[in-house]
Amino acid sequence: MSTRPPMLVGELRRCSTCNRWGGERRIGDDGQTVHLNPANPRGACNEGPWHASLRGPRNACGQWLQWIEIKPQGEGPAS
Repeated sequence: MSTRPPMLVGELRRCSTCNRWGGERRIGDDGQTVHLNPANPRGACNEGPWHASLRGPRNACGQWLQWIEIKPQGEGPAS
């Protein structure tokens, strides 16, 4: 089984870093890396322009909202 590398927040404006994306993901310990489930990398768009359609983690659109779990640049993990 091949594993997909984590998606860095540097790849912002993609579905996996959007607050509207319903795919399986978790934020890394650094607060800046998004880890996807390689067995199920797609998720539904929720209340966005692609509402209810399955979207891949690297899809993009003009109504992207940063996922609230992502910490702002320069803010490290909680101690």
